[in-house]
Amino acid sequence: MKRVGLIAKPHAQGLRELLQQLLPWLAQWHIEVFLDHDTAVAIEHDVHYPRTALPELADLFIVMGGDGTLLSVTRLLDHNRKVPILGVNMGSLGFLTETTTQELFSHLEKILQGDYETQDRMRLRTCVNRQGDRLVQPLVLNDVVINKGALARILSLEIYVDDLYVTTYRADGLIVSTPTGSTAYSMAAGGPILHPTLHALILTPICPYTLSHRPIALPDTAKIDVVLQTPNEDVLVTLDGQIGIDLKYGDVVEIQRAAEPIQLIRTTKEDRYYHVLRTKLKWGEALPTRPDTTC
Repeated sequence: MKRVGLIAKPHAQGLRELLQQLLPWLAQWHIEVFLDHDTAVAIEHDVHYPRTALPELADLFIVMGGDGTLLSVTRLLDHNRKVPILGVNMGSLGFLTETTTQELFSHLEKILQGDYETQDRMRLRTCVNRQGDRLVQPLVLNDVVINKGALARILSLEIYVDDLYVTTYRADGLIVSTPTGSTAYSMAAGGPILHPTLHALILTPICPYTLSHRPIALPDTAKIDVVLQTPNEDVLVTLDGQIGIDLKYGDVVEIQRAAEPIQLIRTTKEDRYYHVLRTKLKWGEALPTRPDTTC
């Protein structure tokens, strides 16, 4: 690897100081670095490139920030060129950005020496079919969410899997999630946690009107069609919580696994996923002792 694309959360605490160490360190390894505009401005660097140009320039992405920053970078990789991503956490503990700033240089040294592995993460391809038009959306890593606006009524959503009718959800919305996204909005709505390497999709209704409507896991080969049957309402389809488009009555949202996964870099054979789960979800913590209120 001789060319690195570097994208950071511009206002991350300690970013300027870290990059002042990292850029000279990479230069010593004879690595050419390409910064996007926001990152360059944050450290007052004169040379920068459009984000959309970086996939063609880089052999490796270093993403510094949180999970949201990494999600935005994955949308740059919509074509067949695979650029592995090293996520560096610079905020609260993330599920995707596992490398800490303290580990960054030791991990990078291993990567530049070829001592690393990549882990494929499934993405979703989404298309809105509207009266014969196909509105193709960016690929997403976490989830596709169909939900109502603040003042909209409960939604009616017809669900088809591989062109077979399954059910009609009457709910506030629906989440279609990858295993990677199972710890995001889907989990908050009561969906199951899946290891990110599993080959499955999750359908999680949001506040369903019928209590028997539960989250369901489907094979990752399934094609999911969601038909909006509620007229005259404020309804959105949201991609990874960062891009949203309005839906209209009769629209069919087609969701299925994308052909091209994302490659996340691992520099250790230890599966940190369980460590992140324990830490993030506070598993195994002792319950607080209830004070004695006896009079």
